Amino acid sequence: MALTFKGGLHTYDGKDLSKDKPITVLLPKGDLVYPMSQHIGAPAKPLVAKGDPVLVRQKIAEAGGFISACIISSVSGTVKAIEPRMTVSGAMSPSIIVENDHEYRTVEGFGEKRDYKSLTKEQIREIVKEAGIVGMGGAGFPTHVKITPKDDAAIDYVIVNASECEPYLTSDYRIMLEYPEKLVEGLRIEKSLFPNAKGIIAIEDNKPEAIAKVSALVKDDSDIEVKVLKTKYPQGAERQLIYAATGRQINSSMLPADAGCIVDNVDTVVAIYHAVAETTPLHRRIITVTGDAVADPRNFWVRTGTNYAELVEAAGGFKETPEKIISGGPMMGLALFTLDIPVTKTSSALLAFTKDEAAEYEEGPCIRCGRCVSVCPGRIVPQKLMEAAQRFDDELFQKLNGMECCECGCCTYVCPAKRRLTQSFKQTRRSILDSRKKK
Repeated sequence: MALTFKGGLHTYDGKDLSKDKPITVLLPKGDLVYPMSQHIGAPAKPLVAKGDPVLVRQKIAEAGGFISACIISSVSGTVKAIEPRMTVSGAMSPSIIVENDHEYRTVEGFGEKRDYKSLTKEQIREIVKEAGIVGMGGAGFPTHVKITPKDDAAIDYVIVNASECEPYLTSDYRIMLEYPEKLVEGLRIEKSLFPNAKGIIAIEDNKPEAIAKVSALVKDDSDIEVKVLKTKYPQGAERQLIYAATGRQINSSMLPADAGCIVDNVDTVVAIYHAVAETTPLHRRIITVTGDAVADPRNFWVRTGTNYAELVEAAGGFKETPEKIISGGPMMGLALFTLDIPVTKTSSALLAFTKDEAAEYEEGPCIRCGRCVSVCPGRIVPQKLMEAAQRFDDELFQKLNGMECCECGCCTYVCPAKRRLTQSFKQTRRSILDSRKKK
């Protein structure tokens, strides 16, 4: 029986558009833009200046604090400028702009194989830090911090989040089909940091080919298990994934490590393998470009810094002008008003739709049907939270356990009144977190 959690929903997943399309390497045409904020935490600090030459896999910005991450050049060329550029969120971020010479000259010594078993834990963690690896499922939390808990011996599980529950996304699925050995070996590297840890690769049951391929690789490994999860959104949310895979529960005030778990996305684990076993820092993303407005939905191996417009061009352009374009999945992604933004470490997909269904409906009054409560994976009451949010009552919002909202969008999706519940919760949560920081 497939493992799962209470709440959630099953939507049309749209994965058929791209799930059978192999990963294709896409080389950038124009300048590369590297924002200094591609992660949670302090922005990175540039190590180069205008006019400096750079090489592929060269560190061009260093971590700007304990919770921060290095930035690696994905091309060779010349630093054209260091100036603010727009990111997916619509905000301007200080960025390094590199003029691509299209020669892809690489730093000497990178790409060489090495035996991770001969490395100490401290060496592995330093390699991951210098490689600039962050959570590539969307959150962007620096991985070297995540794999350095207070007590290594307290970690019981290292979980690979292979659910890919967001509709339309198929990049993780293709990684499991095309690079399963790297995924499994990356998990073994990560697991080697924790003496008591077992490995879990958690995959939704709508991916039988991936389940079979990965299971065959670990069938003789008593310390790694493939766990099959029920296909349901948001199965890949950290709290729901941990509960489904281990039965353990965490809340908004806890980290997975507090429950003896370390959780990483598929692409993050592969990036760990590349960095540790192949001396290759993070300078690329696997991205799904899809939607009914895209001529040829595909999965691409893309160098960070590549312009989003080049992704659309490589996918055959638009069949017709899209009404809505999203970076990420349709449930938790960000709507775009321009394609003139760069691919970053947290980019997972570019979706384009001929219709903006959310804009077709006017928001109506709550009819107290309770649908939002039935699908909420956080087991809270969205209807009551909305009342607090509309009154800007942060204290009541917290009393109603509003900080347990994972902003998955399930309540908004099922609401017959088309209320913008999740958007209001996001704004209120940000207000509360900002107030906490000031205090």
